[in-house]
Amino acid sequence: MSKKPSSVKAAPGCEQPFICPLSKLRVGSACRIKQLSASPEIAHRLREMGLCEEQKIKLLSQQTNLICQVCNVRLGLSAELADAILVEPLRNEELVA
Repeated sequence: MSKKPSSVKAAPGCEQPFICPLSKLRVGSACRIKQLSASPEIAHRLREMGLCEEQKIKLLSQQTNLICQVCNVRLGLSAELADAILVEPLRNEELVA
């Protein structure tokens, strides 16, 4: 079984195989969370807010802080926290609704 080539372009600092920190994703991109590399307490809180592994999210804004859409809710995250959330950009057919 071969993988389909991805039509997603990585942002600088987000190299193949397309697993990178959320903070490196381009604004407007959808992704799937693959790993939370924060402390156990922080990772637990992120999961409580809906930011759990395999969850699809969309990056809406990236300035001092990041704003993500998770389950039709907008959440603000610090850039430091976004560095601890490892994501995989989604192909066009997998985009968040």
